[in-house]
Amino acid sequence: MKKHNRIDAAPKGRLTIIKDFLPPPEQLVRREDTVRVTSEFTRSSIDFLKEEARKNKVPYQRMLRSLVDLYVERVRG
Repeated sequence: MKKHNRIDAAPKGRLTIIKDFLPPPEQLVRREDTVRVTSEFTRSSIDFLKEEARKNKVPYQRMLRSLVDLYVERVRG
């Protein structure tokens, strides 16, 4: 069996250089002040979040925080 080099899959021909449009790394991740809280949720809600988080390979706490943040954003307008 022949192994293929990565170079074989690289684009060939004339390349076009594009201007760097990405922001600096410190602007890519929004870092906001957080507050630790204790709350109670139904088991079914947490089970759902955990399953969805597993599918998306993120911590369920991050999904929950995003859910609350999106809700607040929508309500505030």
